[in-house]
Amino acid sequence: MDSINRMAIELIDEAIDFAEELRVVPHELESGATVLDFGVDAPGGVEAGMLLAEVQTAGLSTVQTRMDDVAGAPTPHVELQTDNPALSLLCSQKAGWELTFEDPPYDGLGAGPARALVAEEEEFHELDYFDEFDLTVLSVESIDLPGDRIAEHVAERAGVEPSGVFLPAYATGSTVGSVTAAARAAELAVFRLFELGYDVRNVQSAFGSAPIAPVSYDESVAMARTNDAVAYGGEVHLTVAEDFEAFDRVPSSARAEYGTPFEDIFDEAGWDFYEVPETIFAPATVTVDVVDGPTHVLGETDEEILAKSFGYRS
Repeated sequence: MDSINRMAIELIDEAIDFAEELRVVPHELESGATVLDFGVDAPGGVEAGMLLAEVQTAGLSTVQTRMDDVAGAPTPHVELQTDNPALSLLCSQKAGWELTFEDPPYDGLGAGPARALVAEEEEFHELDYFDEFDLTVLSVESIDLPGDRIAEHVAERAGVEPSGVFLPAYATGSTVGSVTAAARAAELAVFRLFELGYDVRNVQSAFGSAPIAPVSYDESVAMARTNDAVAYGGEVHLTVAEDFEAFDRVPSSARAEYGTPFEDIFDEAGWDFYEVPETIFAPATVTVDVVDGPTHVLGETDEEILAKSFGYRS
């Protein structure tokens, strides 16, 4: 397998070449790192969000949109498919890099193939995947654009020069934020399997779909809506090589919190994302097709919660 950072850089080059059409704004920092504003100050858009989802999965997925409905209302959805789920979803797309600093203050969450150059998370050791490349990409979800402090931190941890760091950034409360969140349905299902002890190398393909949450510039509302979109509207299909006794614990309906909107869940946790148990982040429904075996159909969607979360009025 080629370097996932190299594959992601090719897509970053595309974003830079078509920045005006995508409504993203690239600029170079004093350190030589490149920040691409996908939705902090720049407007971004659905196409930018789909391209960033491809970047986050290192080009190992196909991302597209479709029209469907939520509680009878026409609503755009994002679909993501990959035949390399362990690598593209867990070793790249997963938002596993906390970017929290006090002086100066900064709070962000990193996702993308830069994580594979550090490779300290459990997934990399279980999958025995460690990337090497002289350029790297880390997408940053934050209300603030990353500066040299963040770029130099990423460069040091990833073992590259600051000039080799590319940081596409967006706020949760942006179109790109809603699109990339919806593109995580499959990733959350595969990560849940990993946490349950299933060998995710047995997952041969993954297909995920979720509605694009209406954009709110209130980050608290955006956090709640984008997580509700997956937990109550996300649908995933997995093709796997081996059966497993705990597939029924993958969908969000397996959690005691199911039926509680994320606004209430986050409120109870003081709006501290890291105080919320990881187990509640999961898609609403999961179909697991065991090759030459049974097909498990699990979970349920809840369009009433989605309609309320999305602020739909009739």
